[in-house]
Amino acid sequence: MSYLPTIGLEVHAQLLTGSKIFCGCSAAYGAAPNTHVCPVCLGHPGTLPVLNRKAVEYAARAALALGCTVHPASVFARKHYFYPDLPKGYQISQHARPLATAGRIAIDTPDGVRHVRITRVHMEEDAGKSLHEAGDFTGIDYNRSGVPLIEIVTEPDIDSAELAAACFSRIRDILVAIGVNDGNMEEGSLRCDANVSVRPSADAPLGTKTETKNINSFRYVQRALQYEIDRQIDILTSGGTVEQETRLWDNAAGVTVSMRSKEEAHDYRYLPEPDLPPVVVDDALIAELRRTMPEMPEQRRERLVAQYGLPPYDAGVLTQSPALTAYFEETAAASGNPKAASNWIMVEALGRLNAAGLDISAMPIPATELAGLIRLIDSGRITGPTAKMVFERMFTEGGTAEKIVEAEGLARVSDDSAIERLVSETLAAHPKPVEQYRGGKKQTFGFLVGQVMKASGGKADPEKVATYVRRFLEQT
Repeated sequence: MSYLPTIGLEVHAQLLTGSKIFCGCSAAYGAAPNTHVCPVCLGHPGTLPVLNRKAVEYAARAALALGCTVHPASVFARKHYFYPDLPKGYQISQHARPLATAGRIAIDTPDGVRHVRITRVHMEEDAGKSLHEAGDFTGIDYNRSGVPLIEIVTEPDIDSAELAAACFSRIRDILVAIGVNDGNMEEGSLRCDANVSVRPSADAPLGTKTETKNINSFRYVQRALQYEIDRQIDILTSGGTVEQETRLWDNAAGVTVSMRSKEEAHDYRYLPEPDLPPVVVDDALIAELRRTMPEMPEQRRERLVAQYGLPPYDAGVLTQSPALTAYFEETAAASGNPKAASNWIMVEALGRLNAAGLDISAMPIPATELAGLIRLIDSGRITGPTAKMVFERMFTEGGTAEKIVEAEGLARVSDDSAIERLVSETLAAHPKPVEQYRGGKKQTFGFLVGQVMKASGGKADPEKVATYVRRFLEQT
């Protein structure tokens, strides 16, 4: 029997405010443990929370970008549970009256556009972080306690691990594009939990769901959910029963493991938060947020295709972040060759950055200098192989392409007599492939051209090399 998965996502996104949601402590990542704390975020008795206005604006901006209706008034509640990293014994969140509801996002898939509904977007504070040190003890870092979050909850419209990963990526792209989140899962500023169940057919009742947590890398989202889908199917096909529980994704082992059972679907005790008034978002603020909403990723993709004549694939890669799009557009404008700019950024620049675990903000070659390299290629002053060597020098050591080419004598060799002499000497040193070509094995032609280019250090004009190699080979 085949089974159909049903998946709903819960995305927790840290808002890019300078301070925490209910106090003035810094929300910056990476400080020494317990240095960004105060009596409010440590939950000391008698302290009172004060709502961060910028957090409300960012949360409302995100909700609008996700197609939600932002409500004129929303209410905070206390979500009670016990865990050492929760200093108050409850988390200030929203429950019965969230900030926004009823959104929808579109996702491009190989089978066409799919839509996933957004149930709600609500604000809440983050908890602290448990640090499991060597030995038999755990330390608690409360720097993250009180950092402003939004939780984005989808409807169970997702029917595959692939679509779930694409949906999460789409949400991430939107949040980064509007400047409310940095999209960094490794630092914990974007986290994804998933509710997963399977059933024998689309018209059958929903199966027992599990919640999978701790998916802390983009590349693991699809892998974790596919494992959980397969695990549940294996249980059911062998006659077992899926237990409702919370499970953790173990990156190293590639499996989900049981964390705790959930005997009841609603296992938190929510009470109204008496120290915070309702959050009021008036029409003027909504109008201002709509007016200042930046370009959405799909709008950027469409514009890059129309404005620069790029293939949709290129546009998709180059709109992964506003900074990447800006780098491309500056390179394209300065070089006068948008397609070459796209190729160099996608292949060489992103390849080098991804290998080092960096993003475009760490690109050591300014867009204007990459454009200078492209102009040297287009003008015929350097060859493609030489350009790659120059790029590597620019990336690792700095400097402009023009200066590197001049200092190293890397300009293209176009002199006919020099190329003819180089071809004659190189082919004379490779008599066997020459004989094979003349005997009918024409595929040796490419090998011989490559040998000449190698001998020239990649500087010879490739078209002239091919012409002279063919002329040499056809001599009798």
